[in-house]
Amino acid sequence: MFGATDRFARGTGFGRRLLGSVLVLALSAAAVSCTRDSAEPTIVVGAGDSDQARIIAEIYAGALARTGADTRVEERLGTRADYLADLDANSVTLVSDDTGDLLRYFDAAATATEPDKVLPALYSALPEGLIVSDPADGTDLRVTVVTASAAQLPTTLQDLASRCSELAVGINTGPSADPLRPALDPQLDVVDPLRTTYGCTITHLTTYGSDAEVREALLDGTIQAGVLSVPPAFLPGGNPDTLDTVADPDYAFRAQQILPLLRKAALTNDQLRKLNYVAGELTTADLADMVRQFREGNASPPNLARTWLDAHAL
Repeated sequence: MFGATDRFARGTGFGRRLLGSVLVLALSAAAVSCTRDSAEPTIVVGAGDSDQARIIAEIYAGALARTGADTRVEERLGTRADYLADLDANSVTLVSDDTGDLLRYFDAAATATEPDKVLPALYSALPEGLIVSDPADGTDLRVTVVTASAAQLPTTLQDLASRCSELAVGINTGPSADPLRPALDPQLDVVDPLRTTYGCTITHLTTYGSDAEVREALLDGTIQAGVLSVPPAFLPGGNPDTLDTVADPDYAFRAQQILPLLRKAALTNDQLRKLNYVAGELTTADLADMVRQFREGNASPPNLARTWLDAHAL
């Protein structure tokens, strides 16, 4: 018995073979671990300089983390040009964007406005190396016409068209309530599309420096209709009950649905599927409510995202 123990201790015979096997297994495990680590880099979700971009980035990052991925959010990356440069440099993996604004950025001459036409046009306009995942069909962040509820005006642009020439209309041509949205050109982005699509001819036009100023002018009776760069629910203070949103069923204003923009082959099929599940659940009302809670200081973007993901079993 002693002799067997002594031979094992000196590394001869079976003991040497066993020690060698242990070393091989340990080295193999280390190699597998290194391979796994190198094959699964951290997914960096970028967010431009807007409240909604920060919240959506946290939703994407949280959803992907639940697939087992290592994720982190990089906030305040600047303008669309800035975060697209970060995507190109591979310093971020994906960002959120709006279909219509993204199409305008890549193809200023594009004419598509309806969702089922904007998306194919966007596919064609994307530069090599970038792809998009499914848009959130429940989101609609278009330019929006609003009226004062007290005026009891029609609530669709089709029905309002015959009254357009008699209305005092205000348009925000200054910075948007969404810092990532381009400023509106009153003629090209508002007057021409309304006339072409609905026969709505605006003859009494006033421009304002912000969406909030347009809302104030509506509420004090200076104007009867206003054109906001975003849905009124995204303005600070939310959508007052004294304003009516005028429906745009024929898409005079280009569709703006939220979707992920990412580097090609950056995510696995399972991860892309997870983002598609998010797209299937996200709505304009959900996002507006989260933006409102954040602005009021009631919750942080990570907490808002976590709560939303839990509520939708994502």
